[in-house]
Amino acid sequence: MTDEAVKSVAESIRDNFEDLTRTERLFANTLLENYPMSCLGSITAVAAAADVSTPTVLRTVKKLGYDGFPDFQSAVHTELEEKISSPITKFDRWNESAADTHILNEFTDAVMENMRQSLMQIDPEEFDAIVDKLSTQKNALHIVGGRITRSLADYFFTHMQVARKNVHRVASNSNTWPHYLLNMEKGDLLVCFDVRRYEHSLLNLTHLASERGVDVILFTDQWGSPAAKNAKHVFNLRIEVPSAWDSSVVTLFLLEALIAAVQKKTWTQTKKRMNELEYLFDETRLFKKFKKIT
Repeated sequence: MTDEAVKSVAESIRDNFEDLTRTERLFANTLLENYPMSCLGSITAVAAAADVSTPTVLRTVKKLGYDGFPDFQSAVHTELEEKISSPITKFDRWNESAADTHILNEFTDAVMENMRQSLMQIDPEEFDAIVDKLSTQKNALHIVGGRITRSLADYFFTHMQVARKNVHRVASNSNTWPHYLLNMEKGDLLVCFDVRRYEHSLLNLTHLASERGVDVILFTDQWGSPAAKNAKHVFNLRIEVPSAWDSSVVTLFLLEALIAAVQKKTWTQTKKRMNELEYLFDETRLFKKFKKIT
């Protein structure tokens, strides 16, 4: 694989789906339903699981940009290694291949490439559809993050709470989640953040929420959290940088774009809420006031 090497296998399937025949789409859908485990058997086993022929499997993987089935499976195995990489493993890998440049330049190059690749994957129409849902007041908005991504959840919650009513921050402690699920209703939204190493508790939460008719909006990485199968909308964003930790820059960028879009769409009510909030800030003396010198 050459020009498509920067994409995950799942992204390649989604990006090329419209170019596949009906039988090839059947195979592609089977792969995505239990990805990546559905990709790991022999070619005959993979074909049998999807109820297609081995020639169909070969045609499909070549349309996805791979030289053949071994090349396809090699890409899947590489993804699995990336998904389970610990911070130490990631640091060692970056350190071994590091260019002789300053970390500022190296980090900037990685972030800019992450941004470019991520934006290529985002459908503006889907973005607008999510903005419409986030702007609707009649259904509750629930927001949850994981061990690292809870800071993104907090950030998004703080801003969305100003823009609209009925916003709830789901605690990161999973033993309290049944109480939150109890209040989730059909038509509600659950914004979830889950990047490698994916948290099993978030998979359970999104499954239970979707069973209750909640639309899940998932922010994940290029490999894709298992929770994606429970999500109505998925943002696969690039996170790799020359560090032991992954980057949240692109995710934060997209969150701020969504916040700006919702604020613009709901400005009449948002402005009113902002004015009320400023009054409450003054009453509680949250911020220091500076007197004008005359």
